[in-house]
Amino acid sequence: MRKTLLVICGIACVTGLHAQDVERTQDGAKNFIRTQNVTEEIRFYSDDIVRVIKYPSRHLPDKKSYPVIKTPEDVNLSYTEQEGNLSIKTGNMEVVMDKNSGKITFKDVQGNLLVQEKEFGTNFIPCKDGPYDSYRVSQRFMMSPDETLYGLGQQQTGKLNQRDQELTLRNENTRVCIPYITSEKGYGIYWDNPSPTVFSDTPQETSFNSEVGYMSDYYFIYKDGTQDGVIAGIRDLTGQATMLPLWTMGYWQCRERYKSPDELCEVLDKHRELGVPLDGIVQDWQYWGCDSNWNAMKFMNPRYINKMGDEAWMKYLPNGEDPNAKYPEPRIKTPKEMVEYVHKNNAHLMISVWASFGPWTDQYKELDAMNALLKFETWPRNAGVHPYDPFNPKARDLYWRYLKNLYDLGIDAWWTDSTEPDRFDMGEREFSLPTADGTFRSVHNAFPLLSNQGVYEHQRAVSDSKRLFLMTRSSYFGQQRYGSFCWSGDISSQWDVMRKQIAGGLNYSLCGIPYWNTDIGGFFGWEYNNNWKDVAMQELQVRWMQWGCFMPIMRNHCSSPMESEIYKFGEEGCWAYDAQKKFIELRYRLLPYIYSLCGEATQASGSIMRPFVMDFPRDKKAIRVDNEYMFGRNLLVMPVTDSLYTYYDKGAHKGFTSVPDVAKAVKNVEVYLPQGAKWYNFWTNEMHSGGQTVSMPCPIDIMPVYVKAGSILPFGPAVQYTSEKKWDNLEIRVYPGADADFTLYEDEGDNYNYEKGAFSQIRFHWDDATRTLTIGERKGDYKGMLKKRNFRILVVNRQSPSGDKEPTQFSRSVRYNGKAQTIKL
Repeated sequence: MRKTLLVICGIACVTGLHAQDVERTQDGAKNFIRTQNVTEEIRFYSDDIVRVIKYPSRHLPDKKSYPVIKTPEDVNLSYTEQEGNLSIKTGNMEVVMDKNSGKITFKDVQGNLLVQEKEFGTNFIPCKDGPYDSYRVSQRFMMSPDETLYGLGQQQTGKLNQRDQELTLRNENTRVCIPYITSEKGYGIYWDNPSPTVFSDTPQETSFNSEVGYMSDYYFIYKDGTQDGVIAGIRDLTGQATMLPLWTMGYWQCRERYKSPDELCEVLDKHRELGVPLDGIVQDWQYWGCDSNWNAMKFMNPRYINKMGDEAWMKYLPNGEDPNAKYPEPRIKTPKEMVEYVHKNNAHLMISVWASFGPWTDQYKELDAMNALLKFETWPRNAGVHPYDPFNPKARDLYWRYLKNLYDLGIDAWWTDSTEPDRFDMGEREFSLPTADGTFRSVHNAFPLLSNQGVYEHQRAVSDSKRLFLMTRSSYFGQQRYGSFCWSGDISSQWDVMRKQIAGGLNYSLCGIPYWNTDIGGFFGWEYNNNWKDVAMQELQVRWMQWGCFMPIMRNHCSSPMESEIYKFGEEGCWAYDAQKKFIELRYRLLPYIYSLCGEATQASGSIMRPFVMDFPRDKKAIRVDNEYMFGRNLLVMPVTDSLYTYYDKGAHKGFTSVPDVAKAVKNVEVYLPQGAKWYNFWTNEMHSGGQTVSMPCPIDIMPVYVKAGSILPFGPAVQYTSEKKWDNLEIRVYPGADADFTLYEDEGDNYNYEKGAFSQIRFHWDDATRTLTIGERKGDYKGMLKKRNFRILVVNRQSPSGDKEPTQFSRSVRYNGKAQTIKL
């Protein structure tokens, strides 16, 4: 009898101890799992965001999150306990904690399983991180067998679906590594660890395994089962996307590199002479001179400052350039003249600045004195160049102090290159180098976020009159809040490489960052001997330029000695020239649509590149299509990523045509049209039902573009630059077949007054049953806003002008003064 009492007493004591170890907190729950010596916490940040933390001790380690800026809200939580499980519900989700094993399960509010941790799926393996004691940390999940996963930043696998693979997430040129996955079920998981991390998915489990860390720390986001809901949660957690300037939505010309102010200005002149629209031109590296003077953030190359032959300056001549070369007397004699000339000709100038410095620069010397250089081998090699430590606030201050010289010169935008950063010969010593926040290993993937943050915050502190526009080669979760866009790095000019960028850009967009592009034509033209006159290279360039029209940023770029200005490919009347010009001009006609997408990205957590899972999640075929997407909610685009009319003979080192006349040839490509909508061929207005693959004729000047029935598209005037003409006479195309909505967004174009509410929105609604278009009352106001304007309305049918053709007759012309109007059509 006494023995039985002791057993009962022992059970009661254990039960009592366990009950004390599970604590309901103000924002969730806390549980100490004795069998694992692990504490776990559930912390709700909102109805749709919950943080899960696990650590191998009783005490929460210090932890800094670089992307997360949200603080927890007061959330109405309801608790229930049953059979050893603690369930916590919000208005959007249910989180269940197994109090014995610590396994966490996520459900929607109806109780449907979304995802769950694997039992005993959190692991800590002690390790050394340089001089520090740390852990290798892993977290394992169980996904549904046929579930499609997206995200992980921008990879070069060509895969949209991230299942059944293993990827090392460590930023490098062409690979942007973001430890975030999102599901067709409409949830997202951000693994908050910036150290190199292996993502692995097998039939048994899906896991993140980080090289170092003190805890398992991730955020689960679920709102309403849609990807738009998830992205709204990302923006709430990590910051809203900033508005980029209107002029950045035009066409950009870039080359490695323009070697003098005259050369750059002559390219601008040629565009204006030929009537090829242009808004931005880019000055790439070595305006500072030789590699030892890398990234001096000054014009010190003697060719740029009219000092050729001057002994005091010739030491800065770039490596490999002939010091005895003779050049004509320069027309543009100083960098200031160059900037002024670009502005006078209604364009804007971006300039290259790097995350590293050469040993001759003043920055290098100051950074070295404050122990804020990461002394490993970077690009350019064997020049003594080293990256700086952006985790050090004083180093970020120094970076801007020198960069302000260029800002004061009138530079409009920054190309923050090599923000991975480039690194070579990396071993234990190099990854263990100290930063202001720990070893380089422990913070590695957050480097681009901090580097761009420094430029953004310092320029915002100087003035709000000019929006930041940062083109950066690497990125991280939360990057959208710093006025930046990422491009896909130094990729090669090949058809298969071009296709892989589509999936990379779509997965990057699903990480909540709306602005992205590629080097149009690819960067390295090795495949075609850097020969822009080669017919095979020309076909690739044309198709890439066509795709560029439907990227968030349209920027043409190439590596030396390739030259990619469109007039290098021919003159008016040549198919390679005409086709490119056609799509640059179309880009400008679509500006009201594109800028409204930007407005939605900022004001409503919208996305510009939209993989089909966002708009057609029930179409199981569509959600895995990796070479098509929605540009906004209305335009379906499929870049042509195969040569149709030329081929390249590697033995002959030359391209050839496979048809008698490329300009007249017509071959078909297969396009999948998702279920749930009808589709207009943009070029012919022919309508097709969804849920089928159609064969579309694609001559060299046409790429597949379809408009979803139930769309309203605004078209702007033909212009040479974005601000040439006002939008006072917009063409409004209505594509009937379903109800439609579109909100026209406008603001001042290039300052931050929109943050104070200085913008306008006009909502258009099409009632398909009654064929009625309602133009809503204008909401908002800003300086210079059009008080009165015309809308020329075209209800599209098979006989209407299509594609880039401007109609001569309209269904109705409406004078609009900001008051709501209803038009029967």
